[in-house]
Amino acid sequence: MKETFGQRFARLRKSKGYTQEQIADKVNISYQAVSKWENDISSPDISILGELANILGVTIDELLGRVDPNEVKLVDKTERKDLKNMVLKIIVESNDGDKVNVKLPMLLIKSFLDSGMAVPVSGNKALENIDFKQVFDLVEQGVIGELVNVESSDGDTVRIVVE
Repeated sequence: MKETFGQRFARLRKSKGYTQEQIADKVNISYQAVSKWENDISSPDISILGELANILGVTIDELLGRVDPNEVKLVDKTERKDLKNMVLKIIVESNDGDKVNVKLPMLLIKSFLDSGMAVPVSGNKALENIDFKQVFDLVEQGVIGELVNVESSDGDTVRIVVE
């Protein structure tokens, strides 16, 4: 099922840790308007789409659902970013309401793996079975985007995205 604008907006807002009221204050509208967007009752005025996209850290196309920023892609060797310019994002949304957003430089991940140390993301059962060596190997082969999207039996969601 395709994500609606309201669902996408709510997901993006929550991933940045903003409340509806905070978004409303930033663009000088009522929080009820934001609620209506998220419930697909109405849509934001075109004049504030750019500002909303900036606040949420996405492009207008991503905000409108025209592109999927997490789509898995195989990047040609000639177009790949250097590892020092790449980031591994770990997003955990637990069933009890906890949210974790971790951004680690890929070179740091490489250092942990080369030294035999565990990647420092312990403490969440949903992350226990993630093989970061395999994730890193995929990145070295040119694979980027959302590489892991797991929902555990207790309702925790873990996403690993490489940009």
